[in-house]
Amino acid sequence: MAKIKLTQTKSVIDRPKDQKATIAALGLGRPNWERIHIDTPQIRGMIKKVIHLVKVEEIKD
Repeated sequence: MAKIKLTQTKSVIDRPKDQKATIAALGLGRPNWERIHIDTPQIRGMIKKVIHLVKVEEIKD
């Protein structure tokens, strides 16, 4: 299975509630926090909603 490494690049201050909730659901919360997720359509949809706040890297196994 492919994996995705997410790094939060920007703060969620002054962002809508739904974007704050999405960042929290992804396991992030502060700039420079990182999290690895399995690449699923659900995770991709969440990333699409907050792409301006995160950096996405694909991890090859």
